[in-house]
Amino acid sequence: QVQLVESGGGLVQAGDSLRLSCAASGGTFSRYGMGWFRQAPGKERQFVAGITSGSSSTSYAGSVKGRFTISRDNAKNTVYLSMNNLKPEDTAAYYCAASVGGYITHNPGTYDRWGRGTQVTVSS
Repeated sequence: QVQLVESGGGLVQAGDSLRLSCAASGGTFSRYGMGWFRQAPGKERQFVAGITSGSSSTSYAGSVKGRFTISRDNAKNTVYLSMNNLKPEDTAAYYCAASVGGYITHNPGTYDRWGRGTQVTVSS
C-alpha cells in the first residue's frame, strides 16, 4: 500500500512563499490522482489543490487560485504544492492524499491514502 510523507511546512510571514512536498512509497505513484488538503483547528478538512495521474488536469480551491500551484514528478514519486503570497488564513495542517483511481475531487472521503500532515503557520 502506498505511504505518503509530507514535508516543507514551517513558520513564515505574510507574503512569503513555501513549497510543500509529499513523497510516496509502496505503490504505483504515476497512477494516482493526488490532492492537497488543509485543516485548521476546529474546522473541517478543506480541499486545496489536486492533480490527476497524468498531470492532464489540476483543480484549486477558489481561496488559493493564482497563489498556489500543484505539480508532480512521477520519476521522483513526489507531488508538490508551491504556495506564494501566503496569508494568515492559510495557517493549517496540510495533508496530501492519493486517489487510487487516478481522478481528483474536492471531497476528502474519495481519497484512499493520507499522509500525516505538515504544519504551515503564517504570521501577520
